[in-house]
Amino acid sequence: MKILIADKFETFGIEALKPLADQVACEPGLKDESLTQRVAEFDPTVLIVRSTKVNADTLKAAKQLKFIIRAGSGVDNIDVKAATERGVKVANCPGMNAIAVAELVLGHMLNMDRRIADNVRDVRAHKWNKKEYSKARGLKGSTLGIVGLGRIGTEVAKRALAFDMNVLWYDVIPNYNPLTHPNCKRSDLDTLFREADIITLHVPGTGDTKQLVDAARLATMKPHALLINTSRASVIDEPALIAALKEGRIRAAAVDVYDNEPAADAKDITSPLADVPNLYGTHHIGASTDQAQTAVAEETVRIVREFKSTGKVINTVN
Repeated sequence: MKILIADKFETFGIEALKPLADQVACEPGLKDESLTQRVAEFDPTVLIVRSTKVNADTLKAAKQLKFIIRAGSGVDNIDVKAATERGVKVANCPGMNAIAVAELVLGHMLNMDRRIADNVRDVRAHKWNKKEYSKARGLKGSTLGIVGLGRIGTEVAKRALAFDMNVLWYDVIPNYNPLTHPNCKRSDLDTLFREADIITLHVPGTGDTKQLVDAARLATMKPHALLINTSRASVIDEPALIAALKEGRIRAAAVDVYDNEPAADAKDITSPLADVPNLYGTHHIGASTDQAQTAVAEETVRIVREFKSTGKVINTVN
């Protein structure tokens, strides 16, 4: 068995994979044509990626590829349809980064309510504006709307309840109730957007969720409401969000993902969101904690170990 890792990967994970394979190559700089060429040369049995895109050409170049592992929760950077047509399984590591993303969401909630980043910016500029920054609603007693109560949404809900918040949640799966708490209630999507003080999005980037948050839905939110997106950029209509923020129709928003997002090694971002004062952006770091990366690496190794011992690929999406 030959394993090609075409992304950054934990060192201990690489070492754990070596006894399971005849060859393990870790080449994080591969992408697009260089990835396709390397796959043709190395001819791996297993391909491991994080954000690196795996397209139909790369799959066509692989002769002995059995499965691809996305060392993360989503698989939208992999052409799953093309993989399926070639008999290549696609697996991922669902839930391993849930706590990390939930922690970032709570950080964004606190930052937007208390304007922590703006406080720090002004103090560094030797400005003192205590009267302005003393204005905050506080989280206790407010209503958090969670769109998508999967692993990440559930972890967010647990933390919000610990802050004495009320939780409204929406999910497409019927007869589903992962949390039982008097302050945590299921809702339809329209009610959630009307009643929540803070809304956080935790849905996959699919055709069904594309621009789920559009101008019409933004118009139903409270003027003091906050919006957080750590899922996929396609879930929000970016121009509509920018208009709502600039016109003061919602108080603020925080995003960790962007349309036409820069590569991980880029030096600049050209997103128009960067020019909106009440938009708080982070660098797509939702899963970027030591705890999350360790959990993802351990799950990746478990998938390979299971395949070696049983011939079965676990966590498959196709």
